[in-house]
Amino acid sequence: MDWSPVIPTFLITLREGVEAALVVGIVLACLRQAKQSQLILYVYSGIAAGLAASIVVGGLLLQLLHQVQTATTPNVVVMRQLFETGLTGLAIAMLSWMLIWMTRQARSLKAEIEGSVQSAVTGDGVAAWGIFSLIATAVLREGFETVLFLAAQFQAGWTPLAGAIAGIVGAVVIGVLLFKWGVKINLKQFFQIMGTLLLLIVSGLVISALRHLDAAAAAFVQLYPQFAALCWSSPTCLLGPLVWDARTVLPDHQFPGIILKTLFGYRQTLYTVQAIGYLLFLGLVGSLYFRSFTPPRATSPMTDLALK
Repeated sequence: MDWSPVIPTFLITLREGVEAALVVGIVLACLRQAKQSQLILYVYSGIAAGLAASIVVGGLLLQLLHQVQTATTPNVVVMRQLFETGLTGLAIAMLSWMLIWMTRQARSLKAEIEGSVQSAVTGDGVAAWGIFSLIATAVLREGFETVLFLAAQFQAGWTPLAGAIAGIVGAVVIGVLLFKWGVKINLKQFFQIMGTLLLLIVSGLVISALRHLDAAAAAFVQLYPQFAALCWSSPTCLLGPLVWDARTVLPDHQFPGIILKTLFGYRQTLYTVQAIGYLLFLGLVGSLYFRSFTPPRATSPMTDLALK
């Protein structure tokens, strides 16, 4: 059995899970400090609700994908490829947004959560619901991103699910180490390394999305030959000339090529549009991500006055 699909789902779920664990840990610490231990039950209820909702969404999405995959009529083949293109594109957008947003918001995350907990605790009769919704939303958000990535990797079968489970376990362990045992972990460095790996993994999804789009265009032209002009390249439809062919040197279904494919988006064959899309995405999102490492400059009073 090929276990390489386990790696990206493990890394993504571990990173997303640690983010959720930070929210849970900060909320628990705030409740204990405020002597509101009766609300801790709602924290664990929120975790359970967020996980349950993620599993339900994932089950429905994977069931839909399975039904689409088994259909063989020409029209459905086109719709299937378009659906997988859209699903992969959504996964790229969500993971990229969270990658950049989380890095930028990390400095103020603790203060924002503490403010939300304080507002919930001092609210009139809404403390339980406020805590529950805060935790459930955080867990569901991270879970939904993982579900989208798993769905985008549907062709790899159920193997990536093992990586997701291992990632959740790893996130729980890190959460316990941080908040229960007080172990010091350099979270900034952890998120930077995991974020860089995630950036490379998501860049590989760009290649897959373009491949699905090309397959949809090819199937559409076969169904409606009058639109043959849409396919302007050969042997692909939309991807242009072949710029990379390493099938005999470094195949992507054997070690070490399969690891490079899993972690860095490597493909044994790469076409012009795929190469351009990969480099553009890596350059644009990568520059935004690495720029987010630098804290914003503190403006001086004279600068503030000039801006006014």
